Amino acid sequence: MYDLSGDRTQQLLTNLRGMEIAVVGDVMLDRYFWGSVHRVSPEAPVPVVDIDNESFHLGGAANVATNLIGLGATPLLCGVVGNDASGKLLRELAATSGLDASGIVIEHGRPTTVKTRVIGNNQQIVRLDRETRDIVNAGVITDVMSALRSRPHLHGIVLEDYDKGLLSPTLISTVIAFAAEQKIPVFVDPKRRHFFDFTACTLFKPNRSEASEALSMPLKTKDEVLTAGRLLLEQLQCDNVLITLGSEGMMLFERNGDVSSVHTRAKNVADVSGAGDTVIATLCAMVASGASMREAAALANVAAGCVVAEPGIIAITADRLLHAVHEDESLERPL
Repeated sequence: MYDLSGDRTQQLLTNLRGMEIAVVGDVMLDRYFWGSVHRVSPEAPVPVVDIDNESFHLGGAANVATNLIGLGATPLLCGVVGNDASGKLLRELAATSGLDASGIVIEHGRPTTVKTRVIGNNQQIVRLDRETRDIVNAGVITDVMSALRSRPHLHGIVLEDYDKGLLSPTLISTVIAFAAEQKIPVFVDPKRRHFFDFTACTLFKPNRSEASEALSMPLKTKDEVLTAGRLLLEQLQCDNVLITLGSEGMMLFERNGDVSSVHTRAKNVADVSGAGDTVIATLCAMVASGASMREAAALANVAAGCVVAEPGIIAITADRLLHAVHEDESLERPL
């Protein structure tokens, strides 16, 4: 047991300021149509949404980078977009947000990933996806690695996989080998297709359903989660595994055999969208600034509790995290 105080959190956030962290993953554009519903269509039994406004936001790996900015880090965003209007808009939004998007590569003939949500009376009516999951070409991989190698002072790398084609086995192994050579910690947020390709990373963060599907076993009880975490440590030969468990918090497995249960700190849950992005960003940022993995997991849990309390995809900020820690300084409980 230890006390992660507000003073300790402030020290970590101060250490983090200006540190460069790379985010390599599937970037996407989140598009929202906001409106109201007053009637049902005569053409089909569906609501008619009268659109009031339209908004665009950075999604996927770009949202991880936005969370890093909020905490005080300087992220380098690496991803792929198409040579289309959506790709141009995504890069413009990144620049407006203060992101270094020099690692975003344009692949001709590839559509930029766009998630369009129609909201009526504050409820999502439908989501429309425009994307491809084809693996990127070799030139994209070369350009992404060039962007990483051009930065001699990286303090961490996040691999954010949304299964849209950027994180191929080739790119995954190349990034992890580069990071090992440069002694840069690598934090992984996986999806199923390449789940077991992220070997020898610093931390591997699946959620319950991802781990259950990959291991072909249920994760309903504490004993099942314990078994799963130890299996993943062994199979991936990674340093740490953090399984996120929704309302039950998280469970951290360390290479030395220690297991810690981090209980959820969310007081109100309005929207869980983007919570995983906040968790992986906070984990990497706090370890880069000198936190132990347990401290980082505890703070990531607090950060997730902050962002799920508000509707929409909200990025964590240093002030919001520090305020939450001051509210509750008892963050981690040993299993």
